[in-house]
Amino acid sequence: MTPTPREPKTTPKIQEALDARDALAAALSQAGVQLPAMDIRSPWPDEREGETSYALVHLGVCSAPVAHALAEVILNGLAR
Repeated sequence: MTPTPREPKTTPKIQEALDARDALAAALSQAGVQLPAMDIRSPWPDEREGETSYALVHLGVCSAPVAHALAEVILNGLAR
């Protein structure tokens, strides 16, 4: 996935979250599941100007069928 205009300046922690988001999106896509609103958020900037101590992968909201598909993928993975 390409960064959206809302994403903050890339720092190592932001890049880590972007990479995690992209890996999760790719894995879910291979399993036939697409979360419509995945992005990253850095809720609290560090005390240094423009720095971020961490970032979060925001999974957004999804429909009930997508939630069921995600649950099925997780349960199938646990059954291995």
